[in-house]
Amino acid sequence: MGRPLIEDAFAHHVWATLRLLDSCLALSQEQLETAVPGTYGSILDTQRHLVGADSGYLFAATGGRTHRIDEDRMDLPELRAAMQGHGAAWSSLLQQDLDPDAANVRRRDDGSETHTTVGIRLAQALHHGTDHRSQICTALTTIGVEPPPIDVWAFAELDGRVVEVPPTS
Repeated sequence: MGRPLIEDAFAHHVWATLRLLDSCLALSQEQLETAVPGTYGSILDTQRHLVGADSGYLFAATGGRTHRIDEDRMDLPELRAAMQGHGAAWSSLLQQDLDPDAANVRRRDDGSETHTTVGIRLAQALHHGTDHRSQICTALTTIGVEPPPIDVWAFAELDGRVVEVPPTS
């Protein structure tokens, strides 16, 4: 069996989040506190939420076999280290023979639960990351910082899996 079909999607998810974290490392504390109406919150709070939620999706998808992080007080280097570890964890999970219709339950400390399927949990992890990375890019743009290219094409160009061929005439 080859690589799982969805592996590229999760590799991109981790790569794009890491690139965005890296681009924010040079920002001042004031810049990190930038919030734009209609987005989650400040750049730093959104980065914390993005990586923290990813930890939660992994925890739920693996049935508790990965550890949760306490992102609320983490700085960007700590968030980056956590997200780096998520790459290997997602890859390991995806190597399993996953049933997209298998029940998946997330139990919270307050006693609440979310019941869904493995397929929906994985789709939500990808969607959630994309949504909040976009919000961070919007906030960066408002303070005059050019966000890094984090789209799937930029990801694929890195290892030559997409090649643009100009017209011949």
